Amino acid sequence: MTLRELRPDDAADALAIVGDDRVTQWLSFDSRDQAATVAMVEGAVSRAQLHPRTEYYLAVADTSDRMIGFARLGLTGHQAAKLGYAIGADHWGHGYATDAARTIIDYGFRELKLHRVTAAIGPDNASSIGVAKRLGMQYEGRLRDHVFTNGAWRDSQLYSVLAPEWNDTAG
Repeated sequence: MTLRELRPDDAADALAIVGDDRVTQWLSFDSRDQAATVAMVEGAVSRAQLHPRTEYYLAVADTSDRMIGFARLGLTGHQAAKLGYAIGADHWGHGYATDAARTIIDYGFRELKLHRVTAAIGPDNASSIGVAKRLGMQYEGRLRDHVFTNGAWRDSQLYSVLAPEWNDTAG
C-alpha cells in the first residue's frame, strides 16, 4: 500500500469506492455517480496545486498503483486537520485503512507540523472506530446530528490525537 496524489485517470477506480453503497453508508456523503466522482477527483487534483495547500487528498494505491481507497487530511485552522479515509469494499479487512491513516497522520505531524488531528466517525462504524483506537486516537465525545447522509441525520463520534501523543506512540 502506498499513498500518492490523485490523478484524473483515477476517476473509474474512485467510482468503485464512492459509488458503492457498502462504502458510503459509513461516509459523510451519499454514493456518487460518475459525473460527481469525476468532479470530486478533478477538484482534489486542482486543490493539490493550491499554495498554501488546504488539503491532502491522496489515493491509497495497491502494488500495481491502482487506486483502492483514499486518505484525506483537511487542514482546519491553526495546526489542525480533519482525517478521512475510505477503502473499496473488495479490499476491506487487510489493514489498508489503518496503514493509510497512520501514514497520512504521520505526515501531518512530522512534515506539516500539525498539533491536532481529528476524525468524526459514525457511531455504528466499528471498523473505523477500531482504526482510530489502533492509531492511539482518544474519544472526545458525540456530535449530535453531525452529518446528513442516506436521507437522515447521523451523529458522529469525535476522536483525536495530539502531536505529543503521536510522537510518544509512533516513535
